[in-house]
Amino acid sequence: MSITGLFLILFLIVHLTVNSMIVFDDTGVLFNQAAHFMATDPIIGIIEPVLAIGLIAHFVFASIITYQNQAKRTITYSGLKRYKQKDSSVGSTWTSRNMYILGAVILIFLVIHLINFFWKMKVSGDPLLEEATGLGGDIENAYALVTTKFIEWKWLVAIYVVGAIALGLHLHHGVWSAFQTLGWSNRKWRTIWNVIGIIISVIFAGGFAFIPLYIMIQSMV
Repeated sequence: MSITGLFLILFLIVHLTVNSMIVFDDTGVLFNQAAHFMATDPIIGIIEPVLAIGLIAHFVFASIITYQNQAKRTITYSGLKRYKQKDSSVGSTWTSRNMYILGAVILIFLVIHLINFFWKMKVSGDPLLEEATGLGGDIENAYALVTTKFIEWKWLVAIYVVGAIALGLHLHHGVWSAFQTLGWSNRKWRTIWNVIGIIISVIFAGGFAFIPLYIMIQSMV
């Protein structure tokens, strides 16, 4: 669970870096070049199925751990199942108690993202991708596809903001708990990993939420 989670964070770093090209270059040239590289580089082509396996493994392990934790809370009295009462304010945070729910929200967001962008860029195509980029006929206009969707579909922007917030909360707990599970934590390092987790969660949540909001607001100016 910890290893797959940390592996997925590496993917998030690359993905956010590529997406940020939209903000740094309003012409779309940088983003289209980056998207073309991600779509055609053979090493990326090898990493993609590994990434998919990592994501599936992360979800499977999360499901197993959640089931085991729920089972441990069950006590059987004379053949009847009752549940321990617990003070949710002691020993755990809201985020740690709802990691599976946050993960489910992120998974739904990911499916929506894949349908609207990844599938069209990789499989089905889209007329917006065929617009001229000035970079050559073999480079698709991914910039036109992404920006047009966020401008025309305000609900998609809202979904991305919710997904980004869920991702940030998930990472806030996930980062330090991953290192703790791997045995790389003590009282001192627990505080350090917690701070690092906060920084990482703010960067990713803020970054992924800011990009669609930036596109939408720019279109209104």
